[in-house]
Amino acid sequence: MSSIHLDVWLYGPVARYGDVEDQGSYAHLNLNMSEGTTLQDLLKRLGIPPEERGIVFVSGAVAAFPGLDVGLDMVLKDGDRVGIFHARTMWPFQYRFGAAMTPQLAEAMRRREDGGIRHSYRSVQQ
Repeated sequence: MSSIHLDVWLYGPVARYGDVEDQGSYAHLNLNMSEGTTLQDLLKRLGIPPEERGIVFVSGAVAAFPGLDVGLDMVLKDGDRVGIFHARTMWPFQYRFGAAMTPQLAEAMRRREDGGIRHSYRSVQQ
């Protein structure tokens, strides 16, 4: 079976799952995984429990939010850069005005009754 290379970044307290690559606030791993590996497979290999996993980016697009796991079955591709944040980590500053989402996550957000998250809110006048 062929393998793929993943460029994995762990931020905040989840950096400890990077073992020897743990720099305290982040860990950077270069992993080889089997072709067909999903995001869930990667999280399992790293040993990151669901309650600690926060926002997950795959090659610049948001793939999963805490409590919204629709992107975990996403098949990763060779060269993907995966960023995994701890559940208590704030939204990354550079994405304060929006971020691309994977098609799976965008569809799940669209289907939510509350419309998902907002980047800004308007007060409703009564």
